[in-house]
Amino acid sequence: MEGKEEDVRLGANKFTERQPIGTSAQTDKDYREPPPAPLFEPGELHSWSFWRAGIAEFMATFLFPYITVLTVMGVVRSPSKCATVGIQGIAWAFGGMIFALVYCTAGISGGHVNPAVTFGLLLARKLSLTRAVFYMIMQCLGAICGAGVVKGFQGHQYEVLGGGANVVAAGYPKGDGLGAEIVGTFVLVYTVFSATDAKRNARDSHVPILAPLPIGFAVFLVHLATIPITGTGINPARSLGAAIIYNREHAWDDMWIFWVGPFIGAALAALYHQIVIRAIPFKTRA
Repeated sequence: MEGKEEDVRLGANKFTERQPIGTSAQTDKDYREPPPAPLFEPGELHSWSFWRAGIAEFMATFLFPYITVLTVMGVVRSPSKCATVGIQGIAWAFGGMIFALVYCTAGISGGHVNPAVTFGLLLARKLSLTRAVFYMIMQCLGAICGAGVVKGFQGHQYEVLGGGANVVAAGYPKGDGLGAEIVGTFVLVYTVFSATDAKRNARDSHVPILAPLPIGFAVFLVHLATIPITGTGINPARSLGAAIIYNREHAWDDMWIFWVGPFIGAALAALYHQIVIRAIPFKTRA
């Protein structure tokens, strides 16, 4: 039937037509592919919305380690995992905070709260390099300040309990830690792309999607899987903030893993979503 939109559940493979790789399928719904963000946009520096977005990213990544690092330290301090929230509670703290912070800041800065997410969106040309660098700086500063406040509250206990610093657990080689960070960040950034895809929202308007919910749930699931391996970084700012405030040699030994892994995972997620997922046609032609 000419002009009939394909039922997404049937998939696109029954049609021989394919759009060129790297293009996005258009639908007859109210959506048109936005142009890619310019690489450099000096005019942003004169806009209050630009600076407001950076402040929002700072505050979000300030609050993020405050809640999550305190939760981690509470679990470490307990003599029995059954007497506290345990690994599941830590995972819920991270996932729940991301849900809340993305919900609060999505309309201001996009709710990245993570340099790896910012990097993935930069590769997809969703924001300018100017804004991406500014976000990453503010995210790192926020995480450092958040971890610093935790240390101020905890004092000596902060040092004794490890300060929430990410390290590769004993018994795991560095390669396992790197792989866990790559795959974990891929899951997160792929979820971010899918949950915020305007074309998908236009196409699947019958499916209500609250973007912060799947993003927070992805963070929760990744933490369940990789806390025993690396403590779960998948956020270079969070790892850096804890390492700087804790400042012990073993926290710095593995720091490269918590930057290289998330950035590789974010790049792979961006490429997969933009080249593979967004290139599938969803509409038949005569």
